[in-house]
Amino acid sequence: MRTLLWGVIPYVAVVLLVAGLLWRYRYDKFGWTTRSSQVYESKLLNIASPMFHYGILFVLVGHLVGLFIPESWTEKVGVKEHTYHLLSLYGGTAAGILLVIGILLLLYRRRTNAPVFRATTANDKLMYLVLFGAIVLGMVAKLTHASGDGYNYRESIAPWSRSLFTLQPDTDLMAGVPVLYQIHAVVGMALFALIPFTRLVHMFSAPVQYLFRPYVVYRSKDPSRVGPRPERRGWEKTGS
Repeated sequence: MRTLLWGVIPYVAVVLLVAGLLWRYRYDKFGWTTRSSQVYESKLLNIASPMFHYGILFVLVGHLVGLFIPESWTEKVGVKEHTYHLLSLYGGTAAGILLVIGILLLLYRRRTNAPVFRATTANDKLMYLVLFGAIVLGMVAKLTHASGDGYNYRESIAPWSRSLFTLQPDTDLMAGVPVLYQIHAVVGMALFALIPFTRLVHMFSAPVQYLFRPYVVYRSKDPSRVGPRPERRGWEKTGS
């Protein structure tokens, strides 16, 4: 079971993520969208959506720092484990609260607004369930082991995560990890596998092309052509 959970499922999730993105881009370009429901309701969406997106961005950055920056590196710049634990605890909790409030408001809006609810698919419901489960499990795991110096996941989960990139997963590192952290990790991998098949796929649609698009040229109106004018037959000359 340890080999399955920590040596097989991570790669299955990555394969589903990459293959799903390629399949979606090849066969469902017009479905590669957030399927926005702003046309039905925008007042609550303008509050909930920024909270959700900023919250999940802060949470993602915290996970990347915690998992992929070794403990020795932060100690070399003067950040001791206790200091890191406090930053992770308070900063992660604040970001998690912001994220939870945002997703709860989005769920409330989706359930109470009839047109928005009718536009909700079974795929959306599964996505919200897994996403909300991953968020709550991560916060509960962190707060449950918050006393003292807390649980130092950078000595177990973090090196295991990095070992996956060498294709030599050290599954023994996950043996003593608290159960809540293990469940959080499994749900997180399930979420990554679901991304290509849900509206979350839009996170891979950064508008890079806007940096290279041509300028939009605006021209002033010809005063002689302002106002109503009689219709003319044939082609009109274009000015420079």
